[in-house]
Amino acid sequence: MPQYSPLPEEAVKICQALNASSRLVAHLTLVHDVAVILVEQIQKSFPELRFDAKSVLFGAAMHDIGKAVYKAELVQPGKRHELEGVPLLKQQGVPAHLARFAYTHANWKDNPEIQIEDLLVALADNCWKGKRPVELEEEAVRVISEAMRGQPWEVFAGLDGILQQLASDADRRLAWQMQFPAESS
Repeated sequence: MPQYSPLPEEAVKICQALNASSRLVAHLTLVHDVAVILVEQIQKSFPELRFDAKSVLFGAAMHDIGKAVYKAELVQPGKRHELEGVPLLKQQGVPAHLARFAYTHANWKDNPEIQIEDLLVALADNCWKGKRPVELEEEAVRVISEAMRGQPWEVFAGLDGILQQLASDADRRLAWQMQFPAESS
């Protein structure tokens, strides 16, 4: 059985309080695990980049919590969970600056308020399943380059290698997630 980074304790408590299905908990665990590796690799590759790693990890652990309410969106496309996630997290006592990831993980495009932390959560939410959205990666390169006053091509080269490595293990993660039922028991 693969070993994945466990969800933060606060995230586990929120999942329990909302009666999240085991499939949702598995999904959140996988995205969080990818975020742990992504954060470590970003810090190693771009040591001068400043961002709130703890926020990224919490955001990855809770990004789809709205699917505890909109359970059908665990197995079919939907966007209602993105709108529901923020108030749901706030009701659980999560501050707005952390609750935002429930919305921004999928709504980063054309968002002038977007921060590097939001983009890292979005990258983790895509890489876990092997997706590499070009526009998302280009935005991350732009934001990282600007923050470091670096060359975009250097940032692209480093980020591309990290994301390629993360995406390469998607089949194993997908298979692990599928062993959990989508409905709560």
